[in-house]
Amino acid sequence: MLYWLCMPRTRANDGHPRAGQEEFRRLPSVDELLHQPEVSVLIERDGHSAVADAARSALDALRRQIAAGELDGRAVELALAGLAEAVGRQLRAATSYSLQPVINATGVVLHTNLGRAPLAQAALDHICETAGGYSNLEFDIASGERGRRDVHADRLFTRLLGREVPGEIATIVVNNNAAAVLLALNALGEGGEVIVSRGELVEIGGSFRIPDVMAKSGAALREVGTTNRTRLADYERALSERTRLLLRVHRSNFQIVGFTEQPALEELVALGREHGIPVMEDLGSGAFFDLRTAGIEGEPDVGHSLRAGVDVVTYSGDKLLGGPQAGMLSGQKELIGRIRQNPLFRALRVDKLTYAALEATLLAYWRKDYAAIPALRFLCLSQAEILVRAQAVLAQLQDVPAMTIELADGQSVVGGGSAPGATLPTKLIAIGCPGVDASELAARLRRQEPSVVARVEQSRVLLDLRTVLPEQDRLLAQALRRVAAG
Repeated sequence: MLYWLCMPRTRANDGHPRAGQEEFRRLPSVDELLHQPEVSVLIERDGHSAVADAARSALDALRRQIAAGELDGRAVELALAGLAEAVGRQLRAATSYSLQPVINATGVVLHTNLGRAPLAQAALDHICETAGGYSNLEFDIASGERGRRDVHADRLFTRLLGREVPGEIATIVVNNNAAAVLLALNALGEGGEVIVSRGELVEIGGSFRIPDVMAKSGAALREVGTTNRTRLADYERALSERTRLLLRVHRSNFQIVGFTEQPALEELVALGREHGIPVMEDLGSGAFFDLRTAGIEGEPDVGHSLRAGVDVVTYSGDKLLGGPQAGMLSGQKELIGRIRQNPLFRALRVDKLTYAALEATLLAYWRKDYAAIPALRFLCLSQAEILVRAQAVLAQLQDVPAMTIELADGQSVVGGGSAPGATLPTKLIAIGCPGVDASELAARLRRQEPSVVARVEQSRVLLDLRTVLPEQDRLLAQALRRVAAG
């Protein structure tokens, strides 16, 4: 924001803002501004076009201030003296990245608004080494012929899933789980009916609803049961010659508790086998790791669904898998082959960056190096480990009298539409500044570089180090010092 926005507003005797024509005449033209020595330096560095745009923006902002009667002669004089600096600020804002790193101090591990799962270092390295030049994305080095990009991930999915699941398993990758659901329903259910429980017609992020995705697939939705209770007999009564698929949607972003009923996955599979109808499960989160080791119950993994006999499972890459944004379809090789032949697959397929990140993430699973995957590492952090780090941050702030800081018990959450009922015990850093309310304090933290995103509860700003990278602890302490200095 231009600094003269804070200057006092000048009003005429009748109390209304006035615009002085004399102040307008004092403004330089864009060309005159560009010839000022300080601005000429910017042109040498960033080019004439970018600096000219910044100069126009700075002058336009100043004209709006004058027209609104917010600047008198003295204020305009000060603004003109700082005009070159204002051009520099406009230029920095225009040429800086909009997408930038932030410190996630919310304690939400898979924070959708903050990019969900951070990538493993091996994934970042593999992206750089394969994307910085050419790669064998669709090239078979052994034969010298054209290859298929699927192989880079499918071979690892087959290793991870095939050792536990009977039959031949295959996996294809599209750009997110909603795309995976759309593709599978279109390939297997178009022109027919897909039976699903009313209690599973969920809404996912961004107001996208499963019924809407199904409608776009060309398959007709056949709802059975009620919101809280659906029996196997409900599915059986709904079967007809138009039935193409039985669909189970895992309620990964909410819970129904109390008077509830739902057939076991194995029962639904048996019904499908009896009538020759495939069973598909939209698993959503897509864990490849036993989450019970992190104290999280009730979140099934992909292997469990396939062992139960589900024919096609769809799930996300950037949730509990801890990889890049992607949507996977794993299941019986013949059905996955049919889905792959669908023209939508090419429209929804992923690029070399996703395959590189996914390959590195899956290799960490194959080696059982779960600590290399940040999301899993965060989930497994103990309260005692977080306490040690929180105390170290506080030790860096002992000489900051303008801020109240204390430790408190709290809970972290998984987030990202995963394990909705699970909480993880943590230690929180609760901060406050005299005369500054919690919302304003949180806003000041967001304005730091890097931006610090915290949570506000009960009029307190809370920082949870579970989701802060250890190397960011020092940056967090520095941001708190700057905020306290005000």
